[in-house]
Amino acid sequence: MQDVKARDINVLDLRELEHAMADYFVVCHGTSNTQVQAIAGSVEKETKKQCADEPWHVEGTKNAKWILMDYVNVVVHIFDEEARQFYGLEDLWADAPVEQIKD
Repeated sequence: MQDVKARDINVLDLRELEHAMADYFVVCHGTSNTQVQAIAGSVEKETKKQCADEPWHVEGTKNAKWILMDYVNVVVHIFDEEARQFYGLEDLWADAPVEQIKD
């Protein structure tokens, strides 16, 4: 994510939250649809390279406003800036501890 300049990368630790569907959410945004797609491509490439893992499911690649990459225990959410503000995913999971990754 950092290699392709993802913005405001946050890791939400959901392990202690009841009814969480994953252990972690990784949330970031890009400044354009092209960058959102590039971030998703980078996540897929690096995860395959470093962990030999591929996403179980991916959604949102066509319009690239919000790409969701489901790795089962980790779900990656890559937004464009407007969609991230609109959906407020971090606010929905406000009880989760958050680690902010430096840009």
